[in-house]
Amino acid sequence: MKSSGKFRNGKVAKALSKRKIKRQNRSLGGDVFLTILLAAFGLFSLFPLWYIVVSAFKPFSEIFIFPPRLTVDNPTLNNFFDLKNIIEGFDVPLSRYVFNTLFITFLGTGGTVLLGSMAAFPLAKYVFPGSKVMNQVIVYALMFSSTVTAIPNYLIMSKLGLINTYWAVILPAVGGTLGLFLMRNFMVQIPDALLESAKIDGANEFQIYFKIVMPLCKPAWITLIILSFQQMWGTTGGVFIYSEELKPLSYVLSQLVSGGISRTGVASAVSLIIVSVPVTVFVISQSNVLETMATTGIKE
Repeated sequence: MKSSGKFRNGKVAKALSKRKIKRQNRSLGGDVFLTILLAAFGLFSLFPLWYIVVSAFKPFSEIFIFPPRLTVDNPTLNNFFDLKNIIEGFDVPLSRYVFNTLFITFLGTGGTVLLGSMAAFPLAKYVFPGSKVMNQVIVYALMFSSTVTAIPNYLIMSKLGLINTYWAVILPAVGGTLGLFLMRNFMVQIPDALLESAKIDGANEFQIYFKIVMPLCKPAWITLIILSFQQMWGTTGGVFIYSEELKPLSYVLSQLVSGGISRTGVASAVSLIIVSVPVTVFVISQSNVLETMATTGIKE
């Protein structure tokens, strides 16, 4: 017991000495420079968001000042009041557009996470004929943008009779390969011994998936929720939805800003409304992602 204690103390001493050496290699000037550099990049990345917020509260007389100002002298809510008056003139109430967006966003996001994780589980933890080819196809599919797949998606939805329905927007998003690729790469890191021990204890595949794999993959599916939510929230329905009662909020707001220069202030208010929800979701979910990445440890 004494020898083991000395051995452990020796390892601790070596670890501390290494940490001291690393700390000595860091200079105070270098730390200050890195802090200033990161702060500068952070402020630069916040510039577009700050400009959107400021522009939404600018009166019409300050919007076209050149060079653009990052402050507003006479803040006003007239842009939002004008937006409200324009929307009240629509035949379809605003609540209907909000419902369409929420329905498409939540169903599309939930379907992406569920389908992507369930498909990724066998690809990550089992070997079957064609599994390697399927993994390669998934990687290759990431190279194709939504513009390239727009025509095939339309033809498929048309053959299925889903044009002018919510599903014409939801199903192509749920069938995307990004969620499958992300979840599969994260599930590969889960030790096989953990799953085998669960099988020995009598757990079936669904119990292993829901009670073991998904909790350990929490950082991955929270990240997938962020990406999918941002994509679905900003969708306009494109050529898939023609009925005014089924159009999402983003499409309607984008049409409002097409009225020319006179609606520049309204366009700024619309931009703030569209951006605020995804940014809020990202900020809230980002803290959860960092926390789960720091606390969820998988050791073999």
